Amino acid sequence: MLDPKLIKEKSQIIQDMLKARSVDFDLDSLIDSDKKRRDFIIKTDEYRKKKNEIGIQISKMKKAGKDTAQILNEMSEISGKLTKLESEQAEIEKEYSRLALTIPNLIHESVPIGPDESSNKEIRKWGDIPKFDFKINDHIDISDNLDLVDLERAAKVAGARFYYLKNDLVRLNQSLIHYGLDFLAGKGYFLIQPPYMINRESMEGAVIANDFEEVIYKVDQEDLYMIGTSEHAMAAMHAKEIIEGKDLPIRYAGISPCFRKEAGAHGRDQKGIFRVHQFDKIEQFVFARPEDSWKEHEKMLSVVEEFYQKLGISHRVMLLSSGDMGKVSAKTYDVEAWMAGQNAYREIVSCSNCLDYQARRLKIRFRDKTNEDTQYLHTLNSTLIATTRILVAIMENFQTKDGHIKIPDVLQKYMGNQKEI
Repeated sequence: MLDPKLIKEKSQIIQDMLKARSVDFDLDSLIDSDKKRRDFIIKTDEYRKKKNEIGIQISKMKKAGKDTAQILNEMSEISGKLTKLESEQAEIEKEYSRLALTIPNLIHESVPIGPDESSNKEIRKWGDIPKFDFKINDHIDISDNLDLVDLERAAKVAGARFYYLKNDLVRLNQSLIHYGLDFLAGKGYFLIQPPYMINRESMEGAVIANDFEEVIYKVDQEDLYMIGTSEHAMAAMHAKEIIEGKDLPIRYAGISPCFRKEAGAHGRDQKGIFRVHQFDKIEQFVFARPEDSWKEHEKMLSVVEEFYQKLGISHRVMLLSSGDMGKVSAKTYDVEAWMAGQNAYREIVSCSNCLDYQARRLKIRFRDKTNEDTQYLHTLNSTLIATTRILVAIMENFQTKDGHIKIPDVLQKYMGNQKEI
């Protein structure tokens, strides 16, 4: 949600943002409904004041033994008009809320303007693309040869894009989680295991619900959704709270399974575990002071880069264009890992600064002193690891000539010092 004052007073900035994002949004209707709701607030306040004044007058007249028939009729007329105004105001507020909750966030000046991923900008690369002196396999063949994944039985049990991890791949998956949590705890993050379901109000606080509803699973006949990422649950943790300024920044590391209605590509991409309906993920989430949020954004990215450097996975950092990044974010970096079996960089991390957009929706503020006015804080999020995608990267990039998989050095202690699968 954007600052209503900004929409009212600097609508051209909003128009420019919508154009840059190639988003069709009825800004005039939002401005008009905002004006109408403000007018209704003034009118209903006036009628409530008048009703209270008449109530006091009636009380005095009754005590004085005076006839109140005429003034009671006036009270009835005022009450009827107020009820009608409140009903009309509720409809206007509903329309305003619908529009205000669907307008995208502002765009940072450094974001490249463009319609899609073709306008994304490469920031830097790390690591050499691995070279092999033998015919390499992709993760599907590797997992088949080593009996690490069962897709056919998972499809029988749950449908396409589900999987059974098996044998040492289960242990490697858990090793990634353990290492990721230790890594972030060492950086001063508070570890969080959130609820795996959230209600609609919480979801709407973190995302544009109409867009995201198509991606996540709804629990039938319940006001609950399976989480698509722990980001949303962590964002809503402090909904309607005032945080002490001295406690900022608050850095959380959320660990959870994630559930998504992945559509995406078909063919071989669909058959493996790269694009699936369920996966484990560790997510960074930060509540920051507005003046510190861009510094926090770069810090989150540096944490991610260090993590993948320690794993030894070659990657590149991409700055997403205005047409490719999510509507909630003001600026997003993607980290893409090299996947040897696909001969391509593939996205493994999304790192975003959402400014005060989520905080306004969730009503999360901070203040430095008890009597001081509150301010909306800024929220930031970044994947640390979505394990299935990193399992793919490890299988493809660390495969050996004899068909084994080298275990990255930093993970070996979590697997009893095992060096290969």
